[in-house]
Amino acid sequence: MKIFNPATAELITTLEADTAESLSEKIRLLRLGQKEWSATDLAVRITILQRYALLLSKNIEALSAILSSETGKPLQQSVNEIKGACARIDWLTANAEKYLRPEWMVEEGGTKEKIVYEPLGVVANISAWNYPYLVGTNVFIPALLAGNAVLYKPSELASLTGLQIQKYLHEAGVPANVFQAGIGAGDLGEMILEEKLDGYFFTGSYKTGKHIYEKVSKYMVPCGLELGGKDPLYVTDDITDIAAVAAGTADGAFYNNGQSCCSVERIYVHEKVYDAYLDAFLKEVASYQIGLPTEENVYIAALTRKEQVQLLMAQVADAVNKGASVALGGKQLNRAGNYFAPTVLVNVTHDMEVMKEESFGPIIGIMKVSGDEEAVRLMNDTEYGLTASVYSNNQSRAARIEEQLNVGTVYWNCCDRVSAALPWSGRKHSGFGSTLSHAGLRVFTRPKAWHLRG
Repeated sequence: MKIFNPATAELITTLEADTAESLSEKIRLLRLGQKEWSATDLAVRITILQRYALLLSKNIEALSAILSSETGKPLQQSVNEIKGACARIDWLTANAEKYLRPEWMVEEGGTKEKIVYEPLGVVANISAWNYPYLVGTNVFIPALLAGNAVLYKPSELASLTGLQIQKYLHEAGVPANVFQAGIGAGDLGEMILEEKLDGYFFTGSYKTGKHIYEKVSKYMVPCGLELGGKDPLYVTDDITDIAAVAAGTADGAFYNNGQSCCSVERIYVHEKVYDAYLDAFLKEVASYQIGLPTEENVYIAALTRKEQVQLLMAQVADAVNKGASVALGGKQLNRAGNYFAPTVLVNVTHDMEVMKEESFGPIIGIMKVSGDEEAVRLMNDTEYGLTASVYSNNQSRAARIEEQLNVGTVYWNCCDRVSAALPWSGRKHSGFGSTLSHAGLRVFTRPKAWHLRG
């Protein structure tokens, strides 16, 4: 399997992909190792995974360089991602005792009652390339804390990072027969779905998630899907610091080249502040430095998938053909690698693909609205339901709007963020199930009810 640098189109290395035979052997080892791992005291598992976070921090310079080389993201953003993963591990390990230990519900009287949280067994984590440390941490850390063994398939576009994750988990003390990385492309993913495991957890596109769900439903085991989004943001007319709002919302749309399931993908602006906001937004985006991931102060680097360039060009062409105007960018950059200019489209409508289908790139449509009612209607006009943001000086007003939005996460005066303390979940085509928070720890368990009399 060839690994290319998306910023230069150069070959980095070649990896040996797993076969059906090697995959079966890894699963056999995981089934043997899981029993001993689940019998290991939770405090020991916590200490091991805390050690893993320390190893990531200690080796962050080398790890971020590898991450940037295969995904194309700016080096500082790779550093930020690894630091963010360590922070999530800190929260998950600090709270594992609270949410995974047996829980007494009734301790008085003739019959006592408790809940015991048992591991699922051997689970598959089919992960994503856009934030391999973060989205992986959401799944394999709580799964391991809960006593599961994990078959981890990194995206073929982040395989080198996946191997580093495996290396440092093993070095931290996670046994080799408790965590195994499977290296390969879509054909390996299909082979994993043919294996009857005890749970399947996927991060990626709606199309692939739907396929996985349909394929493994026959096993009657848990399936968690963290899928895409077409995340809306609304700027009300009562904001005062327009420049700050424009800068913050532009970052929400273009950070990591817009390659995030919770990136802002469409913006609605009250007509009273539309012109001022658009002017400030365009100035902010025009200031972004474009270049190689390793260059200093670069904010926009290469897209990870070269196919995404064609998708973005098609969305621009569709929008322009239907009456939109390109206020900024709108084209592929003439340089080696997968580069697309930061793009802002105006005069957009919901007849256009850019306002309906996930873009996953440095492109945004900005639409003028007459007020809150129209904004709510348009924000809900989507098959997705991951996040939504409202910028307003009035918290009560923002809350009234957000109560009407069918999404798993809402933001007031912020966007494009995830907290380990809060559940990360989608609705509709954005998936189902939760990661993070107490819900994301217990999702990797099977609760058993104990009735004790005597």
